[in-house]
Amino acid sequence: MVLINEGKIYIKIIYWGMYASGKTTILDTLFKITQKEKKDIVPVGNLTKIGRTSGSTLYFDRGLFQSKKQEKVFYTIYAVAGQRSFSSLRKRVFEGTDGIIFVADSQVDLLDENIQYLKELKDLAKGKLIRNIPLVVMLNKQDLNDVIHKSNFESVLNHEKLWFNSGSNLSHWNPEVFETCALYEKKQNIYEAFQECSRRTVLYHLFGDGEAPSGNYQIDFPIQEK
Repeated sequence: MVLINEGKIYIKIIYWGMYASGKTTILDTLFKITQKEKKDIVPVGNLTKIGRTSGSTLYFDRGLFQSKKQEKVFYTIYAVAGQRSFSSLRKRVFEGTDGIIFVADSQVDLLDENIQYLKELKDLAKGKLIRNIPLVVMLNKQDLNDVIHKSNFESVLNHEKLWFNSGSNLSHWNPEVFETCALYEKKQNIYEAFQECSRRTVLYHLFGDGEAPSGNYQIDFPIQEK
């Protein structure tokens, strides 16, 4: 849930996905983008990383970002460790989550592995995904050959009952799927995916009291840039 402390608003967003899907690189690139380019958020301090010598995340990565337009609004962003042995840690980091960005490794031969991590997230959320917690998807590593694309993963979401038909109010909040590349030099849709997740999280808080609002709000909330 959105945390309000001493007049400051803290929104918690988690990058979730299998090991080596690029979550840490995404957070690194988001940090660089918001340092070097004119965006609506700026990093506060440095990223906190607890990693292995191999470069993989050992526990989690964490970054704090502040809105430039609404200085009392902060985003606490985590990238969870993807190794199976850290499932209990992922559960602890998940507590109090306001928004989820699911990071899939787009390589075709890893689709089933991605689906297993999506199922784990579903089980942990206990029916709250989309209804209470906005979900955005990043199909990462689109710079590689033989990758899945947006329509492929939308079919997965539909099969996992994370996609709603047009007759449902929740269809307005079906996950936005971004095809991405996490490398800063080739960056693709890194800031855009974060921005959409943060936008939805704020709308859930403002207009739905922690649930998916009734109707499709096509507005730019003040803390977001166009």
